[in-house]
Amino acid sequence: MDAIFKALNDPARRALLDSLRGQDGQTLTELQGQLAMSRFGVMKHLKVLEDAHLVTTRKVGRFKYHYLNALPLQEVIDRWIDPLVRPQVEAVLRLKTRLETPMTRPVYIYRTYIRCSQQALWDALLSAEAFEKYDFLGQTAERQGDLLIYRMPDGTVTLHCREVEVVPMTRLVTTFEPKWDDTPPSRVVYLIEPEGDFCKLTVEHHDLTHDPAEGTGDGWERSLAGLKTLLETGQPAQFGGAYLWEEQGS
Repeated sequence: MDAIFKALNDPARRALLDSLRGQDGQTLTELQGQLAMSRFGVMKHLKVLEDAHLVTTRKVGRFKYHYLNALPLQEVIDRWIDPLVRPQVEAVLRLKTRLETPMTRPVYIYRTYIRCSQQALWDALLSAEAFEKYDFLGQTAERQGDLLIYRMPDGTVTLHCREVEVVPMTRLVTTFEPKWDDTPPSRVVYLIEPEGDFCKLTVEHHDLTHDPAEGTGDGWERSLAGLKTLLETGQPAQFGGAYLWEEQGS
């Protein structure tokens, strides 16, 4: 690791890596022609890069060819840079998406008051386990990173929802990607505002272009009623789920 950082801490060595990135398999003569230094100076820099395993060589006849080896750099990124930088980068990208996405009139807006803490409401919105206790169709949910995958009781995947903006306990924006037909992805915004012993929850559904028989709107009403009941009583509540599932299966 120290050898990698040492190798990168020189503009001439970085220039050699840039040159090999643009054209791999160059000879010492070809590389020297790009730098204002002696042949011996270029050889010294290449030796440092080879010791750090950032450059590999292959000799063919009397010529020695140099190749960029990016694997050590990827290991540094995976171990040190990615875990530290990725969350900040993703947050900036989510903000960029939000600012660049034109404001649209929501197709649906629902508002309810739930007697619970912000934390409890926030956890219920993000928890796959909690969702299964209030979804109107009795679906199951599986979390894969920032993606929630929803399935009917028979295992059929119905919906993907990916988190694109997360402001803890205040604002959550997700995609809404139906898998039951070719409906284009839309966007859902959850807004939480504390009001004494209650939380005001506002749900906005934007960009929904196809909603057969307004089934999505009915689903929101049933699921939000189930969410309110779950948080206020601690009891699972699935309004209409069993009936609708039996009707669909019959």
